[in-house]
Amino acid sequence: MKTWPYQLLTGCLLLVAGCASSADKIGPQYVSSLQYQGTNCEQLAAEAQRISARVAQLSGVQDQKASSDALATGVAIVVFWPAAFLVGGNDQTTAELSRLKGELEAVDRAGTEKRCGLQIRQQNAPARGA
Repeated sequence: MKTWPYQLLTGCLLLVAGCASSADKIGPQYVSSLQYQGTNCEQLAAEAQRISARVAQLSGVQDQKASSDALATGVAIVVFWPAAFLVGGNDQTTAELSRLKGELEAVDRAGTEKRCGLQIRQQNAPARGA
């Protein structure tokens, strides 16, 4: 029985598992809304805008890493297996993005508790080359 097809499939799956996640696949880390207890509605709105802008910036970085990892994985599978070492996976950007998404949720919860009527929308990642 030939085992090389199974070894190739296993190698491919390991490479894909090591790829960085796209920004929309990264969930929020829990952050307590208690830290915003002494904050008024205007301050909450400003904080939500600041966090949302940073989430958009990091989302662009994360999506670019995910694209680069996907390209490196494709090259590794098709052409040159040592290119697999170029696949970066998730890192500090992923952790910060998750934390910031959690902070945005905490601001939203605090705004709801204070009946601020905040309409928190996550900003889109800046277009590449912009």
